Amino acid sequence: MSLIHKETLTGAGMWSKVVKRGRSLKLTDLEGGANVGMLLYNAYEKHERYNMPDTLKGQYIFHLKAPYCLHSDMGRIFASITAESSGWHDTVSGASDAKAVREKYGQGDYQELRNDFYRNAQECFLIELAKWGLGKRDLVPNINWFSKVVADEEGKLSFVENHSKAGDSVELRFELDTLVVLNTCPHPFDPNPEYRPKPVELAISEAAPVAEDDPSLKVRAENQRAYYNTTVYNKLRF
Repeated sequence: MSLIHKETLTGAGMWSKVVKRGRSLKLTDLEGGANVGMLLYNAYEKHERYNMPDTLKGQYIFHLKAPYCLHSDMGRIFASITAESSGWHDTVSGASDAKAVREKYGQGDYQELRNDFYRNAQECFLIELAKWGLGKRDLVPNINWFSKVVADEEGKLSFVENHSKAGDSVELRFELDTLVVLNTCPHPFDPNPEYRPKPVELAISEAAPVAEDDPSLKVRAENQRAYYNTTVYNKLRF
């Protein structure tokens, strides 16, 4: 696979770009303990976006890992998880907001900390979405790569500390031209009392063609139907 672009997001970094179908996005936790919030939208019809409930119930899962897929609310697949090393990624816990960050970490404003001031994930999402004509009404349940959240028998969620190690990565192959929105704010359930977002490297490359025995499509019949819908959409759209 030929590398197209690579950069590092530091601090509470933000990023949004269109990743074309047939390309891969690799995220790497550089120090351990990273969290990467992600939202996905159809690059051309932005009312189509990542659907957490369909992604989970359609694949009979509670968390994300290879070789599962990221489904849209239109019955299509945004991306397939082709490789990852931590075995568990959260998509049920949402994103932090200003009130939660202030209560957990303190004020941490720009006047005091300059560029190291405390950001929250919802604010970072909204800043990036505004660049594409989107706003608060377009926020949906997001993915939190590298974070593990488990549920007990009563349904109470808890954050698993020290889950992601330095060098852990996740790689996505995109099946639709997709607007990808990222931030590296701490997970909303992270119990660390200090505000310490971790750096993450992202790399975009050309992906290998989808094979007939592709694990992401074979893992569930629902993925095969969604991939068929995606293929038809791409043929008619382009």
